[in-house]
Amino acid sequence: MGDFHPYPNPKETPIIFLYNHLKMASVSKDVTIKKYQSFVQEVYGLPDDRQFSAWDMLSNVERFLMRGLKGIRKENQEKTKFNLIISTSWLMSLLNQLHIDIEEELWQRFPYVCSYCASCPCQCKQKRPESRKRVPIDNAKRPKTFSDFQKMFREIYPPETRTLEHAGIHLAEELGEVSEAILAYRSTRDDASFKNVTLEIADLISCLIGVFNSMSVDLAEELSIHFADNCHVCHKSPCACSFDFIVNFKS
Repeated sequence: MGDFHPYPNPKETPIIFLYNHLKMASVSKDVTIKKYQSFVQEVYGLPDDRQFSAWDMLSNVERFLMRGLKGIRKENQEKTKFNLIISTSWLMSLLNQLHIDIEEELWQRFPYVCSYCASCPCQCKQKRPESRKRVPIDNAKRPKTFSDFQKMFREIYPPETRTLEHAGIHLAEELGEVSEAILAYRSTRDDASFKNVTLEIADLISCLIGVFNSMSVDLAEELSIHFADNCHVCHKSPCACSFDFIVNFKS
């Protein structure tokens, strides 16, 4: 009985204990994209800034996205969901480091129409436009929640028009374009190249959401399950997972 202490770490006062162990960041089913990006900043911003460069984070986006595509090939939906969710969180970390408000960029890129043919549903195959069409943006139609954005993309790009495998290939293609855009920006450091990064990441997210639409899976609901209590692994905020653990994480 002499060794008993009410707190796991004897150096922790009651107030510090409560702060360290009861502080909780979580994602709700009705989360907005902006709030999800803020959640990632709250939980992962500190370790990301200390341990990972933009290239490191892009590498992790690619790493887990490819594992998600492997899940498609193996017809393992749980593996696909799990890895694409982790890839999405790394992508949000990259966006936070680059100070990109991706919800705003998504809406500007896809104002309830295809970013290329400006139709809903997309009619690129029928119209074969030679250049991107511009349309007035009707903010009254702007989705409010992450689920609303997923519904919007379902209407623009109906999942019935393509297979899950096709959606996965398109996702991989857009990931390559993001990598090229970031490489170009790191070479030029100019505003035009940076703007192209935001556009390519918006395209990537539209395709990522498209994969979830092809699986008939509510991405926001999966995020709320995955991130119900801070970091999905250590359950702390900020995340306390070690660098070695992260780089060797199996999924």
